[in-house]
Amino acid sequence: MRLSFRLKHHFFSAFREFFVHHHGSLEFRAKVFALLIAANKDSNAQSYILVKEIGLDIYKNDTERADLLMLTTKEKVNKVKEDNGLDIDRLVSNIQKELRIIPRFAKKIDIDALKKFLSLSYDEDTISYQKNILEFLEKLKEETLTKKKKQIAKDEKRFRSQFIS
Repeated sequence: MRLSFRLKHHFFSAFREFFVHHHGSLEFRAKVFALLIAANKDSNAQSYILVKEIGLDIYKNDTERADLLMLTTKEKVNKVKEDNGLDIDRLVSNIQKELRIIPRFAKKIDIDALKKFLSLSYDEDTISYQKNILEFLEKLKEETLTKKKKQIAKDEKRFRSQFIS
């Protein structure tokens, strides 16, 4: 990564919600990725490369935004691994809470993309744990999209009108 991006990232880390467009969406995605990565105690740089690749697909080759997603995910994983105010249970709770507040974020849970992280695990217990997490996320996504269908449609309409006006 370029030095200019790293400097910008440190600045944005402190003031992310003010300077990053759709900050909440990026943070939510980072939490979902972090949940799967943190479940693998042997995760390595390949996990973050995969996040960036997925980010490039999501953000239509916007490398800065994909890098920001990768670095934000890495921050979350480090907090979990260092036991720095975040653990997997709290991460799950945060994801559930955000979906209650902003149910349209459920559409941002891409199970097919998340399945790619399974190929980076070699321990059967870890793979099983990650599969359970994927099942949980898939069920949470479906429940949210079903139960909150009207609210999601209303929120998306309001969201689109903000950019058309």
